[in-house]
Amino acid sequence: MEGGPPVTEKLDRVVVRFAGDSGDGMQLTGDRFTTASALLGNDLATFPDYPAEIRAPAGTLGGVSAFQVHISDHDISTHGDSPNVLVAMNPAGLKASIDMMEHGMVVIVNIDSFDERSLAKAGYSDSPLTDGSLHDFDVYEVPMTSLTQEVCKEVGVKPRDAERSKNFFALGLVSWLFTRPTDGTLDWIAEKFKKNELVAEANRRAFRAGFDFGETAELFHVRYEVNPAPFKGGEYVNITGNTALAWGLIAAADRSGLPLFLGSYPITPASDILHELSKRKEFGVRTFQAEDEIAGIGAALGAAYGGALGVTTTSGPGLDLKAEMIGLAISLELPLIIVDVQRAGPSTGLPTKTEQSDLLQALFGRHGESPLPVVAASTPAQCFDAAMEAARLAVTYRTPVILLSDAYLANGSEPWLIPDVDDLPAFSPDFAEETNAVDAEGNPIFLPFLRSPETMARPWAPPGNVGLEHRIGGLEKAVDAGSVSYDGANHEAMSMVRKERIAHIANDIPATALDDPSGSASVCVIGWGSTYGALNAGVERVRAAGGKAAHVHLTHLNPLPADLGEVLSAFDTVIVPELNLGQLVTLIRANYLIDAKPLSKVRGVPFKAAEIEAAILSAIGEN
Repeated sequence: MEGGPPVTEKLDRVVVRFAGDSGDGMQLTGDRFTTASALLGNDLATFPDYPAEIRAPAGTLGGVSAFQVHISDHDISTHGDSPNVLVAMNPAGLKASIDMMEHGMVVIVNIDSFDERSLAKAGYSDSPLTDGSLHDFDVYEVPMTSLTQEVCKEVGVKPRDAERSKNFFALGLVSWLFTRPTDGTLDWIAEKFKKNELVAEANRRAFRAGFDFGETAELFHVRYEVNPAPFKGGEYVNITGNTALAWGLIAAADRSGLPLFLGSYPITPASDILHELSKRKEFGVRTFQAEDEIAGIGAALGAAYGGALGVTTTSGPGLDLKAEMIGLAISLELPLIIVDVQRAGPSTGLPTKTEQSDLLQALFGRHGESPLPVVAASTPAQCFDAAMEAARLAVTYRTPVILLSDAYLANGSEPWLIPDVDDLPAFSPDFAEETNAVDAEGNPIFLPFLRSPETMARPWAPPGNVGLEHRIGGLEKAVDAGSVSYDGANHEAMSMVRKERIAHIANDIPATALDDPSGSASVCVIGWGSTYGALNAGVERVRAAGGKAAHVHLTHLNPLPADLGEVLSAFDTVIVPELNLGQLVTLIRANYLIDAKPLSKVRGVPFKAAEIEAAILSAIGEN
């Protein structure tokens, strides 16, 4: 076939990974490839993999930034276990990613960066391109830097400035390889860099040069096509978890008729929620960037007292600092949403890497008897629904709610069908408007802790309503009256009612959703949060091979579904995969006396579907 046009081969799915230095624009490259694929109609899932170091030395493993995207012509739930194509912009990008690759896959390297100095920085004593270590891969050496500099020289761009556009050369080449449309990327370049025409022209030329290189260099004898996936009709947007969560909060404010207030302190990986909401003033959103975590939640709680939907966002270290104010919100029984976008800890830990290690902290990380609902998002798009549910519970039951997301969900993206706002569930704050009792003389009075028989929630009476004035504070309140009480029996009664009010929510959440088409599986995999994609894919692999496995995925972690113990007790083996050392499995064992088996991973990266598949097959074999 040498010298002839490339053959076009159709694929049902492909996983592409871009890897290079943190200054090489890998996140931008991956994002643009993802957008082009979304416009083409593919289903997709992404995994932006940021370095933990803010300014790691250039060319070192600590500075590698990567972006992995899985595109397909059918429904998918993960970013892919192993890349089919790796684009390595430098030796460090190659070394950090090559172990993820299966033999026979495609590796495209920027040969211009494989000089002796760069190889040494990445820890190579000899070049992997010549020492035989890559002989099991299909390797293509492309001079991306020098070709980019050459095409940019014609318009007067200096070589060092032109080098910054080499990521667009890589994007153009991979766009050609997978027959991605180019108009959207070229339009984006024109809009993004319209204030600097020279930069726009450099990026445009680099992108075209990469695309044309694939067409003319005769290196590649095969091009690939991935057809659009069948989607339900409607308008879609490619959405990240943080953006979906922000939009869910806006929708919740709309459906409850409450103004939305965010009090927050920037922290990775939650900051994008603050950024997104700060741009949405047209929806009545008010954002306050506080001087610290405590001030952020304090302002949000004050807004809740004033009659707003109060929200604060953070990650694990910030949740530590907010604990006392959360306790105050529990004592005041006011609606408040605390978003925890989890990352690897403890302490600063791995600030850009994902983990699910805050579950027990969310449940028990406060002094005193201080229960509250905990809700977890499971996919980037489902962050929207989780935010809506957290707001519904907070407003309906007058309680702070912790909403758990994580770095994988926050930064990952997938197509999302934009809903009709009128179809979203509405829930009313049902503000107190009049007195609710009489005193011994028959005079009308307001009892701020006289509870609704349906929800056990107290009235929500923002200040400014004559006759509904009441005292708030952290001291224990008297039953019904809400005045300060130091009586031990009263404290026990209030502790019990706070506990029962949260437990009562189990009557207002769906029954356990059991995915077991066979109805006779002996193994059940149960998870929560961002493990959904890998668990779903692992279970599907087992079924495709003729095995039987069930899957349960939890959104409500406190209270748990009322029938969960009964559902799980029907299986011989219950496996609990978590990105922690065994937190949900501890709860299942304690609550239901089931010998659930942990499957733990704390490496800062998500599960692979193959890991879940292997655990299920092992359990089936034992059974």
